[in-house]
Amino acid sequence: MTDSAARRTIETIWRMESSKIIASLTRMVRDLDLAEDLAQDALVIALRKWPETGIPENPGAWLMTTAKRRAIDMMRRNKMRDKKVEELGRSSELSVEEESSDGEIGDDLLRLIFMTCHPILSREARIALTLRLLGGLSTDEIAHAFFVPEPTIAQRIVRAKKTLREARAEFEVPLGNELKKRLETVLEVIYLLFNEGYAATSGSSWLRPLLCQEALRLGRILSEITPEEPEVHGLVALMELQSSRFKTRVTSSGEPILLQDQNRAQWDHLLIRRGIAALERARSIGRPLGPYTLQASISACHGVAPSAEETDWVKIAALYEALSRVMPSPVVELNRAVAIAMAFGPEFGLQLVERLEEEAALKNYHLLPSVKGDLLEKLGRHEDARDAFRFAASLTRNEQEQQLLLRRTEKCESRSKGGTV
Repeated sequence: MTDSAARRTIETIWRMESSKIIASLTRMVRDLDLAEDLAQDALVIALRKWPETGIPENPGAWLMTTAKRRAIDMMRRNKMRDKKVEELGRSSELSVEEESSDGEIGDDLLRLIFMTCHPILSREARIALTLRLLGGLSTDEIAHAFFVPEPTIAQRIVRAKKTLREARAEFEVPLGNELKKRLETVLEVIYLLFNEGYAATSGSSWLRPLLCQEALRLGRILSEITPEEPEVHGLVALMELQSSRFKTRVTSSGEPILLQDQNRAQWDHLLIRRGIAALERARSIGRPLGPYTLQASISACHGVAPSAEETDWVKIAALYEALSRVMPSPVVELNRAVAIAMAFGPEFGLQLVERLEEEAALKNYHLLPSVKGDLLEKLGRHEDARDAFRFAASLTRNEQEQQLLLRRTEKCESRSKGGTV
């Protein structure tokens, strides 16, 4: 394996494992900033050693063990030679197989997400910090996702960790009212983690399934902790229903497959049933439908439709209208435009999309020109559609999605010249 190939592999492994390592280290050292530094030390050692020795059989456990040993060495250097340190020292001698089955890891991740969503932090800081530590996103990727400069995100993360350290924030899942105070942001970041796995912001892969699985697992745990919170069940329903399409979202070579082209017979119908059950549980609590429950209701319309042609787009358009009232945003309006186009014709959807082009928040959002291109193509305006797809391809940072948009650009180019595809 070449050095560059090894580095790419190590970076992929790091994205998958870093949150577990940081969570476990935070439990040990009770300092979020220090935990991240120790985890980064393990990464640096891997980058130095693995190109020479090869990737270990269980790379995640190797990184975890190395990081914990660094933590113990640091604690010993600080002369913290009490009984706890001795116990930690003995635990550091665990074999790779024992380390990888650490039963505390799942609980640690949940504790970490509540810690990073502490109400002492601003909403923006909570989201940035959680995506950095649990999602493994770089500051550049987070900045791109939220349309803000990278230095702004970097400053938010640094200040957030400093604030948590100075406040001596507890590494625990809170109870009672304290839990409810943090719940909204926790749900938000879990869904952001899921979305990053469902359609990766950047990189060579469109999907990061393990990130989706982790977000769904955290959501399921939350639904047991807070059984009377409808939006928790709504979020779980949404993630279950979205996850049901994983096998059909990409080709064997990793190329994206659009929703209308997916083989619905290959959707995971067990996950669809689980999603609908969670949706019914959310509705049964009897409160007004919140944003996650409404989005799950939209996803359920796709899940129960036997084919793309039989999808109830009129109902989906109405649900997006309701969603725009409880969670107004340009992105929701863009999705509503798609639903209206599917229900009543592309010309009606295009009118809404063209209005959204004036939204500053969507200036660099690649899905806006992508949707516009799709509607223009359906209207037979192939030259305009070509330009829209080309512009969308220039905005996305995901390689697979970019290739999809460029293929659609070529298709429209051919049709505009009277050729066949």
